[in-house]
Amino acid sequence: MTTNLAERAGALLAPALERIAREINESFDALLPMPHDPRDRLVEAMRYAAIGGGKRLRPLLVSATAGMFGADRHAAIRAGTAIEAIHVYSLIHDDLPCMDNDALRHGKPTLHLAFDEATAVLAGDALHDFAFEVLSDPDISGDPFVRIELVRTLAMASGMSGMAGGQMMDIVAESNSFDLPTVTRLQQLKTGALLGAAVEMGAILGRIPHEGRSHLRGYARDIGLAFQIADDLLDTEGDEAAAGKALRKDEVAGKETFVSLLGPARAREQAAFLVEQAVSHLSSYGEEADLLRALARFIIERNH
Repeated sequence: MTTNLAERAGALLAPALERIAREINESFDALLPMPHDPRDRLVEAMRYAAIGGGKRLRPLLVSATAGMFGADRHAAIRAGTAIEAIHVYSLIHDDLPCMDNDALRHGKPTLHLAFDEATAVLAGDALHDFAFEVLSDPDISGDPFVRIELVRTLAMASGMSGMAGGQMMDIVAESNSFDLPTVTRLQQLKTGALLGAAVEMGAILGRIPHEGRSHLRGYARDIGLAFQIADDLLDTEGDEAAAGKALRKDEVAGKETFVSLLGPARAREQAAFLVEQAVSHLSSYGEEADLLRALARFIIERNH
């Protein structure tokens, strides 16, 4: 990428990331008011995990894709809130002692340490359900067919055919040796499925028919793998203070990753190739797709 392109990407991305972070925080704040009854600890825990912190890449993918097709931004922010709720619930459960037993997330104590394990489980469960409350509310769209397609897209990306299935494969990886195709499949489910759903949901809000989204799916597939390779590189070479979480976990657990199977140099080359391939899927668009292009490149340039 030339210097001018890099500068343009940075100029587009920085304010977009700042804006989406603010809008998603405001959305969670408005949609998760504190109740004045014994449920208040649950909602406090949900807010602790959901408000502040995180890159908000998934909501930004929703809003950037929806914006390409002139969709209503309010609807895109609501859809982005829903997918971020699923992402946050997965992190809460992933951090539990029965899973990764992490102590730090986004630079602060993980939810089960800040509250307790039972509250963390319930907060994760409640955020999962909250996501589908948001998507099924007529406030997001007056068209019930749009709402049900949003719900189905996020449900499929979250369950056994998506993120949860990938997480199960990740657990099995602790006691089994996986080859590169299996690791690729694992990461397509665990990480890539939600990123793909974010792009798909933006296209749904933009009223793009299913058969007209294949290039967007190609873009999402490639950035999903590039994202995970970048994560593996950060886990191997990154700084824990910048990451705001524990690193080197996969190496300690003996799991195969893109880095362990390819080596750092080849993994970095593959990530760069995937990003350029992702950008090529957007060749039929003009400047309206520049934010998606910038997002693809940001994925391998980030330090956390």
